[in-house]
Amino acid sequence: MEKIPFDEFWNTLTETNTTLGFFVDFKKVTKNVESLAIRLNQLNYLLGKENLEEAVHKLFEENPRAFDVSLFEMLVAVRSKGKQMVLDNKRNLRNFSEFFTSADGVWDFITGTGLSEIFRDKKISNLVDYVFGVEVGLDSNARKSRCGKLMAEQIKKRFRDANIDFETEVNSTEFPDLTRLGKDMKRFDFVVKTSAKTYLIEVNFYNASGSKPNEVARAYRELAKEILPCENYEFVWITDGRGWRASQNKLKEAYQEIPNVFNLSTLEKFIENLRTEKL
Repeated sequence: MEKIPFDEFWNTLTETNTTLGFFVDFKKVTKNVESLAIRLNQLNYLLGKENLEEAVHKLFEENPRAFDVSLFEMLVAVRSKGKQMVLDNKRNLRNFSEFFTSADGVWDFITGTGLSEIFRDKKISNLVDYVFGVEVGLDSNARKSRCGKLMAEQIKKRFRDANIDFETEVNSTEFPDLTRLGKDMKRFDFVVKTSAKTYLIEVNFYNASGSKPNEVARAYRELAKEILPCENYEFVWITDGRGWRASQNKLKEAYQEIPNVFNLSTLEKFIENLRTEKL
């Protein structure tokens, strides 16, 4: 298919694919907090205690399961399943889980992280509400993956509207004749098969600039070189977003080397080509 000039591709990059529902997945946040709520309410017993160390020992003696490492990880905005490594007050290397085998260990954790002052002064009135806020903050870190998922959903809709059959998340091992990729498994976002070709498609969207777009451009240039000699396959890259604005040269290099690169505005040309081939 005839390639669109880079300037046309560049000038039609989309500003954003962000919707109002992009920022926080409140359903996920609520579900995560509800799974911890009962145990967090047990820890509310510690809030405002003047002799906090004594209260920790008393609660631990009565119910050591109240001191679940996952709860305290959330209080310091960490997700490691107890594997986070730190230096204790004696400069010994320990993981989070090791602090929660005894009341003394719990106390070391609470004082070392600064939670003791927060608990004692009752700067937190309810740990359930506090963890809800932490979950919202941690969920904002997932925005980059949501950005990619939104792009993938847009591509799915465009294909479905055009009555194009496709598969998603297809491993390269599904194509035993594609030996040039070597033994390393590659997972393609989309695969479209026609009577003429099998199109191996990667999709992404960048709302922000950074090193990631440059790394992806370089990786896909190499991937395209490996797939290009394979007569029955074609590599297709669908990418968009203002995050490319700071990486025009890198994108242009990739655009010139990869035969099939489209954005959301130019994607129709690829779809038209698929229509001309027997699906």
